[in-house]
Amino acid sequence: MLQYRAPGVAWIVLNRPDRHNAFDDHLIADLTAMIETVEADKTIHTIILTGNGPSFSAGADLGWMKRAAQASLEANMADAEALARLLHTLNAATKTTIALVQGAAFGGGVGLIACCDIAIGSADTKFALSEVRLGLIPAAISPFVIAAIGSRAARRYFQTAETFGSDEALRIGLLHEVVPAGELENRADALLAALDKTAPMARKDAKQLIHDVAGKPIDGELAAFTAGRIASIRAGDEAREGLAAFFAKRPANWISGGSKK
Repeated sequence: MLQYRAPGVAWIVLNRPDRHNAFDDHLIADLTAMIETVEADKTIHTIILTGNGPSFSAGADLGWMKRAAQASLEANMADAEALARLLHTLNAATKTTIALVQGAAFGGGVGLIACCDIAIGSADTKFALSEVRLGLIPAAISPFVIAAIGSRAARRYFQTAETFGSDEALRIGLLHEVVPAGELENRADALLAALDKTAPMARKDAKQLIHDVAGKPIDGELAAFTAGRIASIRAGDEAREGLAAFFAKRPANWISGGSKK
């Protein structure tokens, strides 16, 4: 379900509450299409991902998994590629992505959280990477989850499939912040207010910078690359406006109510 509650912000709501927003082929296709639609919309700068009902996402739908167990290798490959495409599409989105997580986030739900730039969880949320309980492995989500929580935590939770709470999710890096139950949307409003003060193209470029720099050797080649990036940004219109606004002690033109000079 795609909603537009404020200018520049798209809410993507997982909307299978009777199934705790569990993944099946239809949800994967719909979610991918919604992200692609928002990504193509130049008026949108932020995506908020959340779930309708008591849970964020309980992972894979059991009926879907039962059908998969009886399907051919080719059919399972197509399903797996569709899930991988969803995760890549969310992870590569140029918009700022915020996950608001409540209730339960298991399996693929953890993967969605790991793909978002900012993840805020309710204090009573439960998490699990539960695949090995079913004789499976968290393959498609693994690059994103390992990037979020590190290989050390992954080595534990990929093996034990333990359920853990929001405090542990915060400690290992899956969440950035934990808020009291019922406060997720208020915290989202505060984040949106903070984002409103930032330059939209700079946010996009800063996000791309992380993809370009993370994991690379810190050497002369990387130094030259980063020097070139800041030099080109400094010569751009947003940087000129941002610095001019700073020295003139006025709001930049991208801030709501700011100068349009």
